[in-house]
Amino acid sequence: MTFRPRALRGSGLGTPVGGNAGVIDYRLARAGVVASFKKGRLARHDVCDAHPELVRAARQVGEPTAERCPICDDADLVLVTYVFGPRLPPFGRCVTSRDELARLARRTDALTCYMVEVCPECCWNHLLRAFPMGRPKPAAAAGG
Repeated sequence: MTFRPRALRGSGLGTPVGGNAGVIDYRLARAGVVASFKKGRLARHDVCDAHPELVRAARQVGEPTAERCPICDDADLVLVTYVFGPRLPPFGRCVTSRDELARLARRTDALTCYMVEVCPECCWNHLLRAFPMGRPKPAAAAGG
């Protein structure tokens, strides 16, 4: 099972509303942070600052990847997916399975999905991508 956007596209699950409209990819920002760390401009404690709940989610329900941590190079990164929107807790919903993601994608609320990579060893974390999902109801026609 994978929560990567390319695996979700075309499946109807987590597909951004309106195709790729609204997808925000943070890979360039990630590359800048990693480069600054490797050049010594950022200390390890500046970049390895994941909230304890994020690290817990990564260890317990995150999706393992084959990509090594760019900071410690000791562990593989883990993807954690959160969904925010109406009728969800204020701190969002941590998606724990593909079935749960499918249920959320079928909702008629406008939701936003955030995919975060986390190193469970050194606590590196970075937002990878954010995109709208769900199937909002069309707006009612104005007038009468």
